[in-house]
Amino acid sequence: MSSPHFPDPTEPPEPLGLDTGTLALFAGSAAADAVQAELAAQGFGDLRTSHGYVFQHLVHGQPTVGDLAAKLGMTQQGASKAVVELERLGYAERVPDPADARVRLVRLTPRGREAVAAARRARSALEERLTRRCGAERLTAGRAVLAELLEELGGAEGVRRRDVRPPR
Repeated sequence: MSSPHFPDPTEPPEPLGLDTGTLALFAGSAAADAVQAELAAQGFGDLRTSHGYVFQHLVHGQPTVGDLAAKLGMTQQGASKAVVELERLGYAERVPDPADARVRLVRLTPRGREAVAAARRARSALEERLTRRCGAERLTAGRAVLAELLEELGGAEGVRRRDVRPPR
C-alpha cells in the first residue's frame, strides 16, 4: 500500500501525493465550486456554499432562529444574521407559528425552494459528468471509500440527521 509522500517544497505537488484528507477536501471544494457556478448560471449567483448549512434545516422544517442557532452550533445572533441575509436575498422568510403567534418560524420562500431544486439539478449534472469521466463502477467505489472515511471520522451521523455544521 502506498502512502502520500511529501515532495520537495520547491516542486508543485501532484494530487496523488496529497494525504487522503487534503485530497478529499480539495475534491469537495472543487465540486462545491462547480455546483456554485451552475447555480449562478441558473440565476442563483447570490447563494454561497455557507447558505446550504441553513437550507438543510429549512428543506423539511420551519425552525425558530434559536433552533437554527443550536443546530448550527452558533450564537442566536449569528443565526439571526444568516436568516436576515437569506430574507434580504428572497430565499427565506419568518412567519408566525400557528400555535403561538409570538413565535416566529423560518421557512423557505418559493425562490428558496427553486434554489434547492436548482442545486439538486446541479449536483445531479455533476454526478453525470464525473460518471462519464471515471466510469460508474470506479465512481461508485470512490464514493464508498469516502463514505467509509466519513463513518470512521465521525461525520456520518451528522449527515444522517441533516445536522452538518460549518467548519470551525
